[in-house]
Order: sequence, then C-alpha cells, then structure tokens
Amino acid sequence: MRTIGFVVNPVAGMGGRVGLKGTDGKVEEARERGAEPRAPDRARAALDALADYGDDVTLLTWGDPMGAEIAREAGFEPEVLGEPAADDDDTTAEDTRAAVHAFVDRGVDLILFVGGDGTAVDVVEALDERDADVPMLGVPAGVKIYSSVFGVSPRAAGQVAATFGDVERAEVNDVDEDEFRAGQVETELRGVATVPNADQRQSAKQLGGGSVEALAEAVAGDVREGVTYVLGPGGTVGAIKAALGFDGTTLGVDVWRDGEVVVADASESEILDALGEENVVVVSPIGGQGFVFGRGNQQLSPAVIRQSEVEVVASRRKLDTVGALRVDTGDPELDEELRGWLRVRVGAFERRLMEVL
Repeated sequence: MRTIGFVVNPVAGMGGRVGLKGTDGKVEEARERGAEPRAPDRARAALDALADYGDDVTLLTWGDPMGAEIAREAGFEPEVLGEPAADDDDTTAEDTRAAVHAFVDRGVDLILFVGGDGTAVDVVEALDERDADVPMLGVPAGVKIYSSVFGVSPRAAGQVAATFGDVERAEVNDVDEDEFRAGQVETELRGVATVPNADQRQSAKQLGGGSVEALAEAVAGDVREGVTYVLGPGGTVGAIKAALGFDGTTLGVDVWRDGEVVVADASESEILDALGEENVVVVSPIGGQGFVFGRGNQQLSPAVIRQSEVEVVASRRKLDTVGALRVDTGDPELDEELRGWLRVRVGAFERRLMEVL
C-alpha cells in the first residue's frame, strides 16, 4: 500500500492565459481579467492517472479548495487532515505548509502537489522543517515552471506517483515574478528536494540558446502579407521580433500583421480577437525541457492553436539539448493531435525532424 499526501494550490496558473506571467500577488487582477481556475482540472487529470495505475493507494488531503472535493470526484475516499485557515478560495503559502507538515507527521510515502514553482518552494521548505527525505512530486499547473520536481504533464505525474521505485535529488528553482514580467529572468535555487526517479519527470529549465540571428532573419524574410503572426515568448522568437523591426515582449506573446504590432504582451482573449483568416503561431521549445506549449505560454491556448498553423523554430544547439519535444496544452485531444514527428526550422532552409511526445 502506498500513502500519498495530495494538496492543491487552487489559484496556480490563473495568470497565464490573461498575460500576467504568474499569479503571485496578482490573483485579484487575474480574476478581473476573466481568468478561470486552472489547477482543479490538472489536479483531476493527475488523480485519474493515479487511480488507473495505483492498485492500492491511500490518499490524504486538505480541505477544499485544496484537494478534498477533487479527490472524491476522482473516486478516492480521502482522509482530510485539516482545513485552510480562511473560509474562501484565497489560500496561502501557510496553508500549503500546514498540509505538508500534517502529511509528514502521518508518514506518507510521497507528497503530490498541484501548482507551480512558488508552490514547490512552499512544499520543499515545509519538508525541510520536518523531514527532507520525504519525496515530493509536482503536477504542473503554474505559469513559470523552472524546477525539476514536476511531471511532464498532469497525467504523467499521477502515473509516476503510483509506480515510482527509487528516488533522487532535484532542484527547486524560482524567479522573481515582478522582474519576470519586466522581461528579466534570474532563477534562484530555493531548495533541493527528494523526488521520484522517472523519465516522466521534467528537467530544470535552461536559459541558454545559442546564436539565432540567421534563423530569425530567415523567418522574418518569409512572412506573408495578410497573415497574422502570433509570436511566443523566449529569446529565439524574440530575435525574430527584432528582425521584424520591433522590440517584442521577451516573456510575453505579441501579435503582428503586415508590418504592425496588432497587440503587445497579449492575453488569450486579445489574441483570439486579433486572429484573422490565416494565422501562424511561432514558438520555440524551452531549453532543457523541450516544451513547445504549456510552459510560460499559456496565452497560446487550445482555442488559439486550433485556429492557427504552428511553426516551431530553434537553434541547432537547443535541439541537441532537448532530445524530444513535449506539449501540455491542457486539452488531451489537442495534445494527441500535436504528438508525432514535426519539422523544426533551424536555419534559412534547414529543418530538423523532432518527435513530439
């Protein structure tokens, strides 16, 4: 029998699709922009996989909205060890830490949490206060996931939680969200966690990318009249924005058409409003992880992707580091459609065939 402590940060990732690049200190603004909770659906996907792969799992959790109802909906009969301090959905880091402390005191085999890097920091710090050897594993629901303690998708996290054998140590990293929104990315090592040793756990995010000037010039030279280009975040696509003649939003999504920026730092709804009859989404995989969709670019939602042609660009050096590409759009059917073999543009004429997992 495996005993798992399960806790959800209910507001994780809410800032992604509305262009806030994170939710720390921005929950109310995200709601005002029309953001919908993302964590519950991803939590449910993880628990469905846990139920499919785990023959004998005892689930401990925290009161709603931090896990109890979602666990019951997934078919578990969880033991609820406590409740959030407040009576509304505005849970805090202290609520997460209290849940982790309770789980450790009950001798769990794993803590399965739903959130992003900030939640991972809360979990690892709480473990350091009790027992740092208890394994932890994240269900990715945040915007900026730089730590190597997460499953590559919610379902993968549930599968790993049910089946892992040995463990290893992995980094918990975070960035300052205010600097992140301003286009500055400085990761900080916040802890070292014990995690399941599994191929379905993602790597730490790398920030290097190699020279992309020739690639950027080639892509910019091939733009077509009347086509709407939705340009994702990151240094590689940022070079394309510069080649098109504008200072793009480094960590945001810009919409460009016929020599003009239609929307800068666009949210999902703004992108949808700006789309035309013919649209191209241009993205580059995250170095070290290989994610094309679902990490740092949630504005590129399934609704946006389904109305667009997808162009993936990358330096040869970056592709050498990732091995394969990954997608985690939040829509399992779309993820399945995107999987397979994809031609990634690496130069003026050259394309490299990469598998999307």
